[in-house]
Amino acid sequence: MNALALGLLAAVCWGFHDLAVRYISQSVSVIASLMTVLVSGAVLQAGLLATSGGYGSVHGQAVLYAIASGGFYLLAGLSMYAAFQRGPVRLVAPLVASYPVLSVAMAIWRGATVDLWHWLAVIAIGLGVSIVAAQPEQEDSDIPPSGLTAILSLLAAVGIAGAFALGQYASELSDEYAVSLIARLTAISALTMVAVASGKALWPGLRALPLLCVMGLLDASAIVSVVAAGGLPNAQYASVTASVFGLLTVVLAWAILKERMRPRQWLGCLVAFAGIGYLAL
Repeated sequence: MNALALGLLAAVCWGFHDLAVRYISQSVSVIASLMTVLVSGAVLQAGLLATSGGYGSVHGQAVLYAIASGGFYLLAGLSMYAAFQRGPVRLVAPLVASYPVLSVAMAIWRGATVDLWHWLAVIAIGLGVSIVAAQPEQEDSDIPPSGLTAILSLLAAVGIAGAFALGQYASELSDEYAVSLIARLTAISALTMVAVASGKALWPGLRALPLLCVMGLLDASAIVSVVAAGGLPNAQYASVTASVFGLLTVVLAWAILKERMRPRQWLGCLVAFAGIGYLAL
């Protein structure tokens, strides 16, 4: 697989994952939900690592990158789950998915060459996301004020960009499955400390457990896909392409949760997909 295909695979996984976050967050706390997702995902990643045999080849510097990636990933998870808890999906998902500009900027800082047309493709993705995020003239009365929701969503975008970049740096030095598992275990450890310090429960309840486990498998698959692109040409495009998950989440929310989508928001979807399509050339 090339970096673009891995990014698209991640997008599909996260699209369904984020739709489930919006649903489950109405009845289960952010910390309990995120912990279950992290742990179930870690089980999958541990299985992949055992199968690949890459556990014996983890470079020291790669471990540091992976730990830092886990910290950024926890920031992304807490912020995103809290934002989806507030809603609506049409605001949260596109803002979270706005991280590609940061991903490309970090790639340039590391010496990658990005030409004008590729920058225009990234801008098209951002423009499409912005159009989709445009709010209806009248908000539903049961939706919290959008200011804090937007801030949480943007914090999640920063966390995702940082986690992707650091994870890919680590995968350039060591096995991607080992790197992904170290990052996830770091996030689990840090979240446990947060739960203990805040007195929050970590058990989500039996009723929510099956869905949260499926969410963990989807999330882990997406993370492994993006991190695995670290050793491929144009690795930053996996991160950029994965951002289409925000649009998939919006469309799924329209189809399943019956959230409103206006014609201009559908136009935004087309613009963003056009940007993704150009990156595939």
